[in-house]
Amino acid sequence: MADSLPSLAFLGAGSMGGAILQGVVASGIPVEGGIVATNRTKEKAAGLADFAGVTAIALDERPDGNTDAAADARVILVGVKPAMVPDLLREIAPVLRQDAIIVSLAAGVTLATFAEHLGDGVRVIRSMPNTPATVGKAVTGLAPGAAVSTEDLAVVRRLFELVGAVVEVPEDRIDALSTISGSGPAYVFLLIEELTKAAIGKGFSESDARLMAEQTFIGAAALLDASGENPVELRRRVTSPKGTTERAVAVLQDAHLETVFAEATDAALARAREIAAGA
Repeated sequence: MADSLPSLAFLGAGSMGGAILQGVVASGIPVEGGIVATNRTKEKAAGLADFAGVTAIALDERPDGNTDAAADARVILVGVKPAMVPDLLREIAPVLRQDAIIVSLAAGVTLATFAEHLGDGVRVIRSMPNTPATVGKAVTGLAPGAAVSTEDLAVVRRLFELVGAVVEVPEDRIDALSTISGSGPAYVFLLIEELTKAAIGKGFSESDARLMAEQTFIGAAALLDASGENPVELRRRVTSPKGTTERAVAVLQDAHLETVFAEATDAALARAREIAAGA
């Protein structure tokens, strides 16, 4: 695995781009050629200026900041809002290095859209990180375009592994991946909400209920991570025959959670396709 990264440009270092940038800085990995990050305002740029090795550009002060940043970078992360992507691509297309790798952080923007504005020969990778990137626990899906080499993909994979785990998928699986890992944190937070309500219903104070529910999820996830065991096996160990947990799990299974999660992720996938179609 490479012990350094090539020069990086974050065009639109918002919450997700900023999380990845912070992951790079926190890792201490050398970045050959440095890191440049752009934001629309001086205030947002100032929030990045204190990171070691990062040059922060405010576009309201330097209107050519995106092209300046893109011209020198090997890896360019496009983190602007999806509707702004075509204009940004037209802006940076003339200045891209021949070996530039473009990484999209924009949900719903296809590789075909990038090719339309940059040309078929430009190396483009779609990424789909999730919000735990902000604490270094992301799952990121990567879908490479046709011009991307094995070495190109390895560089970008290394970048995203600084903030979590990486899954490589063909582009036609990116929307499906988003229904699992992209939306998944919301499903977990919803389960925590409902378990908290159940605890309050049993007479616990809100603060104690939150502590019990939240720490139980945090602890269970940490146990799963540390043990390396299958969750089915860990569930079996907690579920004593004829015990209280077995009775509770039976109720949950009678609620057909398998069907509920299948239908929920199907609904998310249908909406992703509507958004891609402009609906």
